[in-house]
Amino acid sequence: MTSAEARLAWRNYMYVRAAPVSANHGTYQSLPTPRTSQLRAEEVSVTYSHPVGCDLIHETLYGYDQGVFGGLLTNPLFQSTFDNPNPTIQGQITSTYYLGCVFGAVVSRFVGDFLGRRQAIMLGCTLLTVGGAIQATSFGLPQLFVGRIVAGLGTGLNTTAIPMWHVESAKGLHRGKLVTLELVLNIFGIVIAHFLNYGLSFETQSAVSWRFPVAFQCFFAILTFSLVLVLPESPRWLILRDRQEEAAAVVARYHTLPASDVHVRAIVEGIAESVAQEVADSKGSSWKEMFHNGRQQNFRRICLGAGTAFMQQLAGCNIVATYLPVALENSIGLGHHLSLILAGCNEISLMFWGAFSILLIDRWGRKPLLLTSSLGMAISLFLIAIALSYGFENSGIMATVAIFLYNVFFGLGLLAIPWLYPAEINSQSMRNTGASISTTTNWLFVYVVVLVTPLGISNLGYGYYLMFGLFTLTFLPFIWYFYVETAGLTLEQIDQVFELRYNTENAISYSQARREVIASPSLMPRSSKNGLAAEKENIKRRD
Repeated sequence: MTSAEARLAWRNYMYVRAAPVSANHGTYQSLPTPRTSQLRAEEVSVTYSHPVGCDLIHETLYGYDQGVFGGLLTNPLFQSTFDNPNPTIQGQITSTYYLGCVFGAVVSRFVGDFLGRRQAIMLGCTLLTVGGAIQATSFGLPQLFVGRIVAGLGTGLNTTAIPMWHVESAKGLHRGKLVTLELVLNIFGIVIAHFLNYGLSFETQSAVSWRFPVAFQCFFAILTFSLVLVLPESPRWLILRDRQEEAAAVVARYHTLPASDVHVRAIVEGIAESVAQEVADSKGSSWKEMFHNGRQQNFRRICLGAGTAFMQQLAGCNIVATYLPVALENSIGLGHHLSLILAGCNEISLMFWGAFSILLIDRWGRKPLLLTSSLGMAISLFLIAIALSYGFENSGIMATVAIFLYNVFFGLGLLAIPWLYPAEINSQSMRNTGASISTTTNWLFVYVVVLVTPLGISNLGYGYYLMFGLFTLTFLPFIWYFYVETAGLTLEQIDQVFELRYNTENAISYSQARREVIASPSLMPRSSKNGLAAEKENIKRRD
């Protein structure tokens, strides 16, 4: 099979159901596809059942780790064990975990492409289990801090490797839905943490009321590790490591076809060609390549991915996810048990709206959801600040309703997209680096927000929520002008969007480049700019 035939077959098989066909460009040619309807049904089943099951369990673990300490900080037995920590120490207890996450994400930059997705996840689960055991057996702050950092290292590794594994293994049609489903399960983990803390809060005589919730995270880590053992490696990573036969076997397994099937070979050859071109475009040092804005537009793409993580944290989501019971008690004045119940109900609401966004993320696209989510979250934070600042009758009810409204908009966009976008926007050769930088950005700002929130709530009151509302409002022009829509595109098509705009010397917008890539009957030649002047003129004429 020639290179051109491979590209055409690959496009027919992977893209045709995701993209409309322009009448100006003719129709796609087709390869004979045996048992088509049966194959498509099996593809969907296999796509949903391979790395996804493992990812969902880990996301439950990640959410559980996020939510568990918010309810423990007000537990009397926990407080007595650690000498009644003040707000500063409480912030350090919670944020130390996220400091470990920062280090884990940085480490993944160096080991992610060496170990592969599966081994990196298994290492992360091992660290999570060890860290959970150290925390659950703590009798002093130093041991607790060590356990938090070790567990954070594991989470930092996993939250870099798992989205990449998922994005590299899923079809473009399902990618957004599946990553969003992961984040819904993340919220489910927070729900488990809140209600477990609530149930054990009635145990007032034994330290099991806080030690068991901390130890329970080990269960999810061990289960995730066990599932990874029986799941296949990312085919794109295998090709990156020049292991094409293994990649073909994985692709064949995903599509329930023999490894020798023409469609399997077309997919593998298409990915291999894309990876080879990206490697050829590299200027040698991966650090230098990070800041290079040539054909692959690496620096721009890394910044776009990391920007979503930055926006998620500066929108204040971890004030709600980590400290909601504390905020309900200290900012609004509710009782301990009622705060735990409302925190759990709020996360159930977030689960619902996150699940609802599964229907929208590939239909509406990433940008519209980011814009809607940011605007709604900003308005909600302003409402919280207004309710707390005036202190009128029933202001606590208004603030609580505004917190629930905040999660409606958070669930629609900024919940999942900051984990999906960095993994899909970066090229294959920069995907591990880009995801690592994005995850490091996320955890660094989580650490800052979680560290200062107890002091912010205590000292600034309503002004703390007002500040985050203003931050969130400033995201809107950046999203509108700089972000590139990726919905409905495969990873290789996303590369083509950036290459097309670069090769036409910025004569067209990214939106125009995206439409051209979707409508084109075959992938653009990647080797040079030859003939692109004519292509540029054709594009201008059509537009």
